[in-house]
Amino acid sequence: MSFDDLKYAQRERLIFLDRCFTWRGLANRRNLVERFGISEAQAALDFKTYLDLAVRPPCYDNGRKSYIVVDEHKPLLPSTLKEAFEVVAEQDNCAVSAILPRPERKADPLTVSRLYQAMGAGCALHIQYTSMSSGLDEGQWVAPVRFTSDGESVHFRAFSFKHDEYRNYLPIRISLNSSFDQKKILEELPRDIDWNTKAVIWLRPKASLSKEQAKVVRREFGFDGELMRVETRKALEFFFSRRWGLKENGARLEVVKTEYESLT
Repeated sequence: MSFDDLKYAQRERLIFLDRCFTWRGLANRRNLVERFGISEAQAALDFKTYLDLAVRPPCYDNGRKSYIVVDEHKPLLPSTLKEAFEVVAEQDNCAVSAILPRPERKADPLTVSRLYQAMGAGCALHIQYTSMSSGLDEGQWVAPVRFTSDGESVHFRAFSFKHDEYRNYLPIRISLNSSFDQKKILEELPRDIDWNTKAVIWLRPKASLSKEQAKVVRREFGFDGELMRVETRKALEFFFSRRWGLKENGARLEVVKTEYESLT
């Protein structure tokens, strides 16, 4: 039996168990019982399944009443520390979480559904949009073409007939007082060049860092060599720079060069 042959619920339990072994170095049946609310018998079955699938099975330690990984441990599936946070974070009864709260980005469902339907119907929408730089406009026609995400917020990309170019918009900044009038787009929209251009961004540790600091940064961000290669679309470059904090004081990375390649 392979990992993919397992039922979904058991796969999820084995992924958790695998992360316990990979990031804690040990695990026992209680971990599964407490995490998933399953019986001791089911936990024992899951452990047997894991040991059968493991390339280098953990060994049982009577003193610690846990299975301990061997030095050559190989996880069933790769995982990051962020993904495995729940298995390494100390659990206590403190009401304050160990995870910093992130702002929850809101959106009006009706507005999003209107955008979605306009995309499918090939229609333009008349909206009033509040820009953080220029304020509320008096209204404009936009042709929404797709939704995008910067990892935190969901945007929609649209051709603005007012500005005669493609732009990224936040649904929440559309005024609910917009008319949302629709009109069929009769002529083909201009080609979205920035969306159809791949940006290959080469990064390195900031030149102002010491040799040891740069070494740590390379290890932290998983460099394979002197430079790190990241790909995105040219239309999303701004969001990449902001998400990675490349323009912030104290940034640890800087862009060496950016290469552009047409995707069509």
